[in-house]
Amino acid sequence: MFSLPQAQPFEMEGGEHGVLLIHGFTGSPSHMRLIGEGLHRAGFSVKGILLPGHGTKPEDMKKVSWQDWLLAVRLAAKEMRQKYKYFSVAGLSMGGVLSLILAQEMDVNACVPIAAPIRIFTPFRRLALLMSPFVPMIGWGPEKEEEPDPATYHIGYRRYPTKSVHDLSVLMDKAEKDLSLIHCPVLSIQSKMDKTVRPESPKMILDGVSSKEKGMLWLETSPHVCTITDEKEKVIEAMTVFLRKAENAD
Repeated sequence: MFSLPQAQPFEMEGGEHGVLLIHGFTGSPSHMRLIGEGLHRAGFSVKGILLPGHGTKPEDMKKVSWQDWLLAVRLAAKEMRQKYKYFSVAGLSMGGVLSLILAQEMDVNACVPIAAPIRIFTPFRRLALLMSPFVPMIGWGPEKEEEPDPATYHIGYRRYPTKSVHDLSVLMDKAEKDLSLIHCPVLSIQSKMDKTVRPESPKMILDGVSSKEKGMLWLETSPHVCTITDEKEKVIEAMTVFLRKAENAD
């Protein structure tokens, strides 16, 4: 499934505003592809990366840690920051958390966390490391990965190592701890129907950052992976307006 074109990392050259797009935990660039295409049509340059341990098989996530994910986005961000006059970061789920950390660490024009988990419904995230020797893998689908419809954009793992939940948890804590270091414009996007991220998460993000310019987009019908749903055009439109405004922010 990860050999499908839409699941590959992508880069589309456009204008002088570059946007780094980061997929989430167990996901793939396919989850950010349609957003990237929409932003590119609007005149942005976009780059969607593949995080380490993703895009192959779930067991490969055991070989990487939160440090590997953070290093990957840091390297991509550094390259884009040097290349474009304006540079912004956006990510889905764990990608949103990584976007927040980048905005804490470096000069970005805007940050767009999408369904970013500051609080999640999963009750055992604090116990994941202790559980991992006894329950090494967790899944929500069959053991055998099924080939998706070639036209789909919902491409990712259906199982994941329990240990990796701990790595996600570390990133969540890191992002929350230093939210006040973010001064750039922040647009938080969340769906009311998200069953993964708790609804208080976007408010916690916006209350925690030191940004003067803040925005919130609530989606009505989308699940957690809201970037490939019928509401994706709302996401693209809101991001386009917000990112253009950020070019002129103080």
